Amino acid sequence: MARNNSIDMRAIEKHVKEIAKSYERAARRNPIRVPVQTETSAEGGVVASHDTSDGDPVLARLLMWLDDRTRENPSHLFRLGCFIEEFQLHDEDPEALAFELEQRDLAVVSRNPYTGTPPDVHLTDAGRAAIHRLKKLRHDRAARIRYTMDAFHRWLFDTTEDQGPTDPVLFLGTSTAYFAGTEITETELHEALTHLARHKLIECPNPATVTTTPQGIRCALAGGSVQDHINQPRLGPTYNNYMPNAKGVIIGEQQNFTQNNTDGVDPTLFAQLAGYIGQVSATLGMSDIDRAELDRIAQDLHAEASSAHPEPGRLRQIATQAKDKLLEAGTTIAATIGVQMAEQAITALTQ
Repeated sequence: MARNNSIDMRAIEKHVKEIAKSYERAARRNPIRVPVQTETSAEGGVVASHDTSDGDPVLARLLMWLDDRTRENPSHLFRLGCFIEEFQLHDEDPEALAFELEQRDLAVVSRNPYTGTPPDVHLTDAGRAAIHRLKKLRHDRAARIRYTMDAFHRWLFDTTEDQGPTDPVLFLGTSTAYFAGTEITETELHEALTHLARHKLIECPNPATVTTTPQGIRCALAGGSVQDHINQPRLGPTYNNYMPNAKGVIIGEQQNFTQNNTDGVDPTLFAQLAGYIGQVSATLGMSDIDRAELDRIAQDLHAEASSAHPEPGRLRQIATQAKDKLLEAGTTIAATIGVQMAEQAITALTQ
């Protein structure tokens, strides 16, 4: 038994090394460029990402709240517990908010270790400058719509695990429905929904509800912004796990996949399945061995789909292997979508 286990492990390690080499070759041909986490505003300035106070809805509201209080009492310290109570943000930790302000040099913090009450804060010059930026940013309509699309899309993904129809207006009652310290309006939400639907990230089963689509789920799982997903090139791969076949073809969501055969077999769905597996395999919570096996299956599937004469029996066999491995991965959204894609591809062979 020990000998058999050793042989299996060597075979698996060989597959892993082959995949790693494929990644390295792909990286040399297609170097990954890490985007800077900023956006250009309509005024030519820079809109900060969600990692800054400008993009954090709760922190931005806190700064605007402090601005109002400071105007009334310039020399006072203000208790963060009052902010939590006023806006009913009981999920927020005042100590954590104080730490965020202090780390960003936006406020001076006075803690109360003996009384156990939330910390008191006072704006710094950097905090006042941040508030000035927020007041200008709140009038940037393009930035507001971009933020609303991102915030709503993420909220819909996080709150509807069964992907059932949801009333989009519920989003307006959340703590993330704020941009630069001001509320997102129904008009802005409607415009954001229009853009999301146009790009097939959501569907509207009836006028009062929306639901996310498989493409919308893939966008959420890939990370980045909605705009990143919309603007990505559609002729090449749409994710960051590059798995080239022997001919150097990159596995991706190839919408313009060319069928180079005359056998009447359309390999498009199988190539898309292979690309999708490469995109989500790291998110499935599989062991390293199982993930390596799933990636190998995806490579085999893409190699067959991109060959000059793909064989239907071979495509069905490999796609079935992929489906079985995805079923073993559990009932996550990513795995379920992969199973559905495999079933769709296999069914298409009989039509």
